[in-house]
Amino acid sequence: MRSRTVTSVPVVITLIGLAAVLLLLGPLLALLLNIPWNRAVELVTAPAAVQSLTLSLSTALVSTLLCVVLGLPLSVWMVEFARRHPGWGQVVQLIVYAPLVLSPVVSGLALVFFWGRRGVLGSWLDDAGVQVAYTSLAVIVVQVFVAMPFFVSTTTTALQGVPVVLQEAAALDGASRWQTMMRVLVPLSWPGIATGCVLSFARALSEYGATLTFAGNVAGETRTIPLLVELGLSANDMDRALGACIMLIGVYVLVVGGIAVIRMGVGGANGHKGINGHDRHGRAQSRRRARPEP
Repeated sequence: MRSRTVTSVPVVITLIGLAAVLLLLGPLLALLLNIPWNRAVELVTAPAAVQSLTLSLSTALVSTLLCVVLGLPLSVWMVEFARRHPGWGQVVQLIVYAPLVLSPVVSGLALVFFWGRRGVLGSWLDDAGVQVAYTSLAVIVVQVFVAMPFFVSTTTTALQGVPVVLQEAAALDGASRWQTMMRVLVPLSWPGIATGCVLSFARALSEYGATLTFAGNVAGETRTIPLLVELGLSANDMDRALGACIMLIGVYVLVVGGIAVIRMGVGGANGHKGINGHDRHGRAQSRRRARPEP
Protein backbone atom coordinates (compact mmCIF):
# COMPACT_ATOMS: atom_id res chain seq x y z
CA MET A 1 0.00 0.00 0.00
CA ARG A 2 1.42 3.38 -1.06
CA SER A 3 1.83 5.89 1.78
CA ARG A 4 0.51 9.41 1.39
CA THR A 5 2.82 12.37 1.55
CA VAL A 6 2.05 14.46 4.61
CA THR A 7 2.39 18.24 4.31
CA SER A 8 1.92 20.96 6.89
CA VAL A 9 1.57 23.77 4.31
CA PRO A 10 -2.01 25.08 4.08
CA VAL A 11 -3.61 25.26 0.65
CA VAL A 12 -3.94 29.05 0.93
CA ILE A 13 -0.18 29.41 1.41
CA THR A 14 0.44 27.24 -1.63
CA LEU A 15 -1.89 29.37 -3.77
CA ILE A 16 -0.23 32.58 -2.59
CA GLY A 17 3.16 31.10 -3.37
CA LEU A 18 2.07 30.17 -6.90
CA ALA A 19 0.67 33.67 -7.38
CA ALA A 20 4.04 35.12 -6.33
CA VAL A 21 5.82 32.90 -8.85
CA LEU A 22 3.44 34.08 -11.57
CA LEU A 23 4.07 37.68 -10.53
CA LEU A 24 7.81 37.17 -11.10
CA LEU A 25 7.58 34.88 -14.11
CA GLY A 26 4.93 36.80 -16.03
CA PRO A 27 7.04 39.87 -16.96
CA LEU A 28 9.97 37.65 -17.95
CA LEU A 29 7.80 35.60 -20.27
CA ALA A 30 6.32 38.78 -21.76
CA LEU A 31 9.84 40.06 -22.45
CA LEU A 32 10.88 36.82 -24.12
CA LEU A 33 7.75 36.78 -26.28
CA ASN A 34 8.41 40.31 -27.57
CA ILE A 35 12.07 39.84 -28.48
CA PRO A 36 12.57 39.75 -32.28
CA TRP A 37 14.27 36.36 -32.31
CA ASN A 38 14.39 36.33 -36.12
CA ARG A 39 16.83 39.29 -35.92
CA ALA A 40 18.70 38.09 -32.84
CA VAL A 41 22.00 37.36 -34.60
CA GLU A 42 21.91 40.68 -36.42
CA LEU A 43 21.17 42.64 -33.24
CA VAL A 44 23.78 41.01 -30.99
CA THR A 45 26.54 41.24 -33.62
CA ALA A 46 26.02 44.92 -34.35
CA PRO A 47 29.22 46.94 -33.64
CA ALA A 48 27.59 48.98 -30.86
CA ALA A 49 26.26 45.81 -29.21
CA VAL A 50 29.61 44.01 -29.37
CA GLN A 51 31.36 47.09 -27.99
CA SER A 52 28.94 47.34 -25.06
CA LEU A 53 29.15 43.61 -24.37
CA THR A 54 32.96 43.68 -24.34
CA LEU A 55 33.02 46.69 -22.01
CA SER A 56 30.40 45.17 -19.70
CA LEU A 57 32.13 41.80 -19.38
CA SER A 58 35.62 43.27 -18.90
CA THR A 59 34.57 45.80 -16.27
CA ALA A 60 32.36 43.27 -14.46
CA LEU A 61 35.22 40.75 -14.31
CA VAL A 62 37.63 43.36 -12.94
CA SER A 63 35.02 44.52 -10.44
CA THR A 64 34.37 40.96 -9.27
CA LEU A 65 38.10 40.41 -8.78
CA LEU A 66 38.30 43.59 -6.71
CA CYS A 67 35.28 42.47 -4.68
CA VAL A 68 37.17 39.29 -3.80
CA VAL A 69 40.49 41.03 -3.07
CA LEU A 70 38.84 43.65 -0.85
CA GLY A 71 35.72 41.83 0.29
CA LEU A 72 37.22 38.57 1.53
CA PRO A 73 39.53 40.19 4.13
CA LEU A 74 36.66 42.51 5.06
CA SER A 75 34.32 39.54 5.56
CA VAL A 76 36.81 37.63 7.72
CA TRP A 77 37.41 40.72 9.85
CA MET A 78 33.67 41.45 10.16
CA VAL A 79 32.92 37.94 11.41
CA GLU A 80 35.67 38.07 14.03
CA PHE A 81 34.82 41.65 15.03
CA ALA A 82 31.13 40.80 15.42
CA ARG A 83 31.99 37.88 17.71
CA ARG A 84 34.09 40.08 19.97
CA HIS A 85 31.99 43.26 19.76
CA PRO A 86 28.41 42.39 18.72
CA GLY A 87 27.11 45.95 19.08
CA TRP A 88 29.81 47.60 17.02
CA GLY A 89 29.61 44.71 14.57
CA GLN A 90 26.03 45.75 13.77
CA VAL A 91 27.25 49.29 13.08
CA VAL A 92 29.89 48.00 10.66
CA GLN A 93 27.25 45.90 8.88
CA LEU A 94 25.01 48.94 8.44
CA ILE A 95 27.88 50.80 6.77
CA VAL A 96 28.95 47.94 4.51
CA TYR A 97 25.41 47.06 3.42
CA ALA A 98 24.29 50.67 2.87
CA PRO A 99 24.64 50.47 -0.95
CA LEU A 100 22.02 47.71 -0.95
CA VAL A 101 19.29 50.13 0.14
CA LEU A 102 20.48 53.35 -1.48
CA SER A 103 18.74 54.53 -4.64
CA PRO A 104 21.01 54.11 -7.70
CA VAL A 105 20.88 57.85 -8.32
CA VAL A 106 21.84 58.56 -4.71
CA SER A 107 24.71 56.09 -5.01
CA GLY A 108 25.85 57.89 -8.15
CA LEU A 109 25.76 61.26 -6.44
CA ALA A 110 27.71 59.88 -3.48
CA LEU A 111 30.39 58.65 -5.86
CA VAL A 112 30.45 62.03 -7.63
CA PHE A 113 31.05 63.85 -4.34
CA PHE A 114 33.83 61.45 -3.39
CA TRP A 115 35.50 60.45 -6.70
CA GLY A 116 34.48 63.39 -8.92
CA ARG A 117 36.84 66.16 -10.04
CA ARG A 118 35.76 68.31 -7.09
CA GLY A 119 35.14 65.39 -4.75
CA VAL A 120 36.83 64.55 -1.48
CA LEU A 121 39.34 62.19 -3.08
CA GLY A 122 38.73 63.01 -6.74
CA SER A 123 40.15 66.53 -6.41
CA TRP A 124 43.46 65.09 -5.22
CA LEU A 125 43.48 62.58 -8.06
CA ASP A 126 42.62 65.31 -10.57
CA ASP A 127 45.57 67.38 -9.38
CA ALA A 128 47.74 64.32 -9.95
CA GLY A 129 46.41 63.96 -13.49
CA VAL A 130 44.11 61.00 -12.78
CA GLN A 131 40.53 61.41 -13.94
CA VAL A 132 37.93 58.95 -12.70
CA ALA A 133 34.53 60.32 -13.71
CA TYR A 134 33.28 59.58 -17.25
CA THR A 135 35.90 56.89 -17.85
CA SER A 136 35.92 53.09 -17.80
CA LEU A 137 37.55 53.37 -14.38
CA ALA A 138 34.38 55.12 -13.17
CA VAL A 139 32.34 52.13 -14.35
CA ILE A 140 34.52 49.79 -12.28
CA VAL A 141 34.27 52.06 -9.23
CA VAL A 142 30.48 52.07 -9.50
CA GLN A 143 30.29 48.31 -9.95
CA VAL A 144 32.51 47.61 -6.96
CA PHE A 145 30.45 50.01 -4.84
CA VAL A 146 27.14 48.29 -5.62
CA ALA A 147 28.38 44.68 -5.92
CA MET A 148 30.71 44.30 -2.93
CA PRO A 149 27.87 44.20 -0.36
CA PHE A 150 26.47 41.13 -2.18
CA PHE A 151 29.82 39.39 -1.97
CA VAL A 152 30.38 40.34 1.67
CA SER A 153 26.87 39.32 2.72
CA THR A 154 27.19 35.86 1.15
CA THR A 155 30.76 35.33 2.32
CA THR A 156 30.15 36.36 5.94
CA THR A 157 27.21 33.94 6.11
CA ALA A 158 29.47 31.15 4.87
CA LEU A 159 32.27 32.07 7.29
CA GLN A 160 29.85 32.16 10.22
CA GLY A 161 28.87 28.60 9.36
CA VAL A 162 32.38 27.31 10.04
CA PRO A 163 32.48 25.96 13.63
CA VAL A 164 34.82 27.89 15.90
CA VAL A 165 36.06 24.58 17.29
CA LEU A 166 37.75 23.83 13.96
CA GLN A 167 39.72 27.05 14.21
CA GLU A 168 40.64 26.18 17.79
CA ALA A 169 41.79 22.73 16.65
CA ALA A 170 44.03 24.32 14.03
CA ALA A 171 45.48 26.67 16.64
CA LEU A 172 46.17 23.73 18.96
CA ASP A 173 47.96 22.01 16.09
CA GLY A 174 50.28 25.04 15.90
CA ALA A 175 48.74 26.80 12.91
CA SER A 176 49.19 30.56 12.66
CA ARG A 177 46.26 32.91 12.09
CA TRP A 178 47.10 33.15 8.40
CA GLN A 179 47.33 29.35 8.08
CA THR A 180 44.02 28.93 9.92
CA MET A 181 42.32 31.33 7.54
CA MET A 182 43.79 29.84 4.34
CA ARG A 183 43.56 26.16 5.33
CA VAL A 184 40.39 26.08 7.43
CA LEU A 185 38.16 29.12 6.99
CA VAL A 186 38.47 29.72 3.25
CA PRO A 187 38.28 26.06 2.08
CA LEU A 188 35.23 25.32 4.23
CA SER A 189 33.57 28.57 3.13
CA TRP A 190 34.49 28.20 -0.53
CA PRO A 191 30.95 27.40 -1.81
CA GLY A 192 29.63 30.60 -0.24
CA ILE A 193 32.59 32.60 -1.54
CA ALA A 194 32.03 31.25 -5.06
CA THR A 195 28.33 32.09 -4.88
CA GLY A 196 29.25 35.60 -3.74
CA CYS A 197 31.52 35.96 -6.78
CA VAL A 198 28.72 34.94 -9.14
CA LEU A 199 26.21 37.29 -7.50
CA SER A 200 28.71 40.16 -7.53
CA PHE A 201 29.39 39.60 -11.21
CA ALA A 202 25.68 39.59 -12.01
CA ARG A 203 25.06 42.74 -9.98
CA ALA A 204 28.00 44.55 -11.58
CA LEU A 205 26.81 43.57 -15.03
CA SER A 206 23.29 44.91 -14.45
CA GLU A 207 24.22 48.25 -12.85
CA TYR A 208 22.58 51.21 -14.58
CA GLY A 209 21.49 54.20 -12.47
CA ALA A 210 24.70 54.94 -10.60
CA THR A 211 26.75 54.34 -13.75
CA LEU A 212 24.68 56.86 -15.70
CA THR A 213 24.96 59.44 -12.88
CA PHE A 214 28.69 59.11 -12.24
CA ALA A 215 30.19 57.69 -15.45
CA GLY A 216 27.77 58.96 -18.09
CA ASN A 217 26.85 57.21 -21.33
CA VAL A 218 29.97 57.50 -23.48
CA ALA A 219 30.34 55.04 -26.37
CA GLY A 220 33.34 52.76 -25.91
CA GLU A 221 34.11 54.17 -22.45
CA THR A 222 31.09 53.83 -20.17
CA ARG A 223 28.22 52.54 -22.34
CA THR A 224 27.58 49.15 -20.80
CA ILE A 225 24.72 46.87 -21.90
CA PRO A 226 22.09 48.44 -19.58
CA LEU A 227 23.00 51.88 -20.94
CA LEU A 228 22.68 50.52 -24.47
CA VAL A 229 19.15 49.44 -23.57
CA GLU A 230 18.42 52.96 -22.33
CA LEU A 231 19.87 54.45 -25.52
CA GLY A 232 17.62 52.27 -27.65
CA LEU A 233 14.55 53.29 -25.67
CA SER A 234 15.50 56.98 -25.85
CA ALA A 235 15.95 56.74 -29.62
CA ASN A 236 12.63 54.87 -29.98
CA ASP A 237 14.59 51.89 -31.34
CA MET A 238 12.93 49.01 -29.51
CA ASP A 239 14.77 46.34 -31.49
CA ARG A 240 18.15 47.71 -30.38
CA ALA A 241 16.99 47.73 -26.75
CA LEU A 242 15.65 44.18 -27.01
CA GLY A 243 18.87 43.06 -28.72
CA ALA A 244 20.81 44.28 -25.70
CA CYS A 245 18.33 42.40 -23.51
CA ILE A 246 19.20 39.20 -25.39
CA MET A 247 22.85 39.58 -24.37
CA LEU A 248 21.94 40.22 -20.74
CA ILE A 249 19.60 37.23 -20.68
CA GLY A 250 22.33 35.03 -22.09
CA VAL A 251 24.78 36.11 -19.42
CA TYR A 252 22.18 35.66 -16.68
CA VAL A 253 21.49 32.11 -17.85
CA LEU A 254 25.19 31.39 -17.42
CA VAL A 255 25.10 33.01 -13.96
CA VAL A 256 22.14 30.89 -12.84
CA GLY A 257 23.88 27.83 -14.23
CA GLY A 258 27.00 28.71 -12.25
CA ILE A 259 25.02 28.99 -9.03
CA ALA A 260 23.34 25.64 -9.74
CA VAL A 261 26.72 23.96 -10.28
CA ILE A 262 28.04 25.42 -7.03
CA ARG A 263 25.01 24.18 -5.10
CA MET A 264 25.34 20.71 -6.61
CA GLY A 265 28.97 20.67 -5.51
CA VAL A 266 27.95 21.74 -2.01
CA GLY A 267 25.38 18.96 -1.81
CA GLY A 268 27.91 16.34 -2.86
CA ALA A 269 30.53 17.57 -0.40
CA ASN A 270 28.27 17.94 2.63
CA GLY A 271 28.55 14.32 3.71
CA HIS A 272 32.34 14.25 3.51
CA LYS A 273 32.63 17.60 5.25
CA GLY A 274 30.29 16.50 8.00
CA ILE A 275 32.37 13.40 8.72
CA ASN A 276 35.59 15.39 8.81
CA GLY A 277 33.96 18.08 10.94
CA HIS A 278 32.79 15.61 13.58
CA ASP A 279 36.22 13.98 13.64
CA ARG A 280 37.99 17.32 14.11
CA HIS A 281 35.46 18.37 16.71
CA GLY A 282 36.17 15.23 18.68
CA ARG A 283 39.91 15.74 18.47
CA ALA A 284 39.59 19.35 19.61
CA GLN A 285 37.47 18.34 22.59
CA SER A 286 39.99 15.64 23.49
CA ARG A 287 42.85 18.15 23.40
CA ARG A 288 40.88 20.54 25.59
CA ARG A 289 40.33 17.87 28.21
CA ALA A 290 43.98 16.82 27.96
CA ARG A 291 45.34 20.30 28.67
CA PRO A 292 46.50 20.63 32.28
CA GLU A 293 44.70 23.06 34.55
CA PRO A 294 46.72 26.22 35.33
